[in-house]
Amino acid sequence: MRTFSNVFQCGMQQLEVGSEITEMAGHWREMYFRNDHPIVLELGCGRGEYTVGLGQLYPDVNFIGVDIKGARMWAGAKQAELAGMKNVAFLRTNIEMLPRFFGNEEVDEIWITFCDPQMKKATKRLTSSYFMERYQQLMKPNGVIHLKTDSLFLYTYTREMIRVNEYEKIADTDDLYAKEQYPDAQALRTHYEQQWLERGLTIKYLKWKLAHKQNLLEPEIDIEKDTYRSYGRNYVSTTNH
Repeated sequence: MRTFSNVFQCGMQQLEVGSEITEMAGHWREMYFRNDHPIVLELGCGRGEYTVGLGQLYPDVNFIGVDIKGARMWAGAKQAELAGMKNVAFLRTNIEMLPRFFGNEEVDEIWITFCDPQMKKATKRLTSSYFMERYQQLMKPNGVIHLKTDSLFLYTYTREMIRVNEYEKIADTDDLYAKEQYPDAQALRTHYEQQWLERGLTIKYLKWKLAHKQNLLEPEIDIEKDTYRSYGRNYVSTTNH
């Protein structure tokens, strides 16, 4: 990973002693991408296939995949490096630390694709009010957030988070591929997404605008948990959602 020009790595220990990467906050366009195109993040990018795929589909947009697990991210970074893609980069760090790496209003959009629903602790969910407050620090007002998930739990939770905080919802479906309604969200399928589809699960999709607000509310709602995830990510129950 250290040999790739498109990968930036910074953990908590490095931040404590200082790191050159934090100097890029607010300057990704001029210091790395060398253009003034929009910046879009994919959070929990895993193998980076969605980040690379988006970069191929939209060459006039800059994409940054973010994840803490470098072994998985390596695949996407390698593919983008070999292809000479100048609009794709990867940031290896904890998502909680994102405000350290981006300036105010530097990010235009965020994609959250098939993240762990974190059913036990709300603050760990990438669509929680905890994370919305952090995204506000780096996104433009009314910047767009996309969620694609196989998890009925996370989908239901996020819908309620959007409702109680009165965010403007742009798209909402519990079966993304039932009809050709959201072409941007349907354009790419990740490795895990294809697995879920083949095993009978539907893909859920939400898209909303992140208005900058204070005192965000957490949903107070009882949600039935996804039973199949309790067996591990490779297992899917026979119950359709």
